[in-house]
Amino acid sequence: MSLSDPFEIIDAAFAGYLLPNAGLEELASGFRWIEGLVWMGDWNCLLFQDLPRDRTMRWSEDQGVTVHRAPSGHANGQARDRQGRLIACSHRHRCVTRTEYDGRISILADRHAGKRLNAPNDVAVKSDGTIWFTDPLYGISNDYEGGRQLSEQPPALYCFDPATSEVTIAASDFAGPNGLAFSPDETRLYVAESGDQTRPDPEQFIRVFDIGTDNALSGGGMFHRVSPGYCDGMAVDEDGNIWSSAADGVHCISRDGHLMGKILIPYRVSNLTFGERHRNRLFIGGSHTLYAIFLDRRGAAVV
Repeated sequence: MSLSDPFEIIDAAFAGYLLPNAGLEELASGFRWIEGLVWMGDWNCLLFQDLPRDRTMRWSEDQGVTVHRAPSGHANGQARDRQGRLIACSHRHRCVTRTEYDGRISILADRHAGKRLNAPNDVAVKSDGTIWFTDPLYGISNDYEGGRQLSEQPPALYCFDPATSEVTIAASDFAGPNGLAFSPDETRLYVAESGDQTRPDPEQFIRVFDIGTDNALSGGGMFHRVSPGYCDGMAVDEDGNIWSSAADGVHCISRDGHLMGKILIPYRVSNLTFGERHRNRLFIGGSHTLYAIFLDRRGAAVV
């Protein structure tokens, strides 16, 4: 595999997503572990986490990489709400935050039923304004990505309603909920089950839930099992294909759950997001290196 030809085509349709004159680009390196990629269209830049170093980084075409925020509270997943404000998950402070227009950071959720959350990991915002986030144990299980602390409740998938400030459990039958993403029409929610990683052979696969009109979830069965490795983070394109992280790069999975093709990366991929003006550039966190590639496909519309 080379950066000039980093593709594995399994379904012929995948070839139509690729541009013959747009190869995989290495944008920056030297990080410890990249997470939480989010495109900031009004700033024309990408924000991402150098998670073990406890800092949020900023990349732009003109300025390259700069430090956006340090310390970050060992922030992980990031998204934008319907007003364009930055929503972030903090491992160290065990909460979900919102950066206000004046730069102040507000804590949106840090407890459920009177007990502290574990270490919110990834977040997605629905068009009705509700904020959905996963809460595994990973960020408090060691000192590398947040700091070892005691868990007060089991892992779960949560929904936070900014209108009422209510935090509710959307699904609790997880060992290690991780990345999440809505389908373009928001009738489905995909959630990565990364499993109990203290076990030698954790159960790991992408689950899919149907979303009711009242935001109640049903289903939750296995959608796809990524191999090699497992799904950490994911992004969805305009046609409903899922672009998942994997041990050998990025896997493109169709809406019906079959593997269409791969973008091969030299390092294990943690997370990814679509960005740029037309949402047709896929930004990829490959362990300690940031990559990007232009595709003949747009990411699902977001704020």
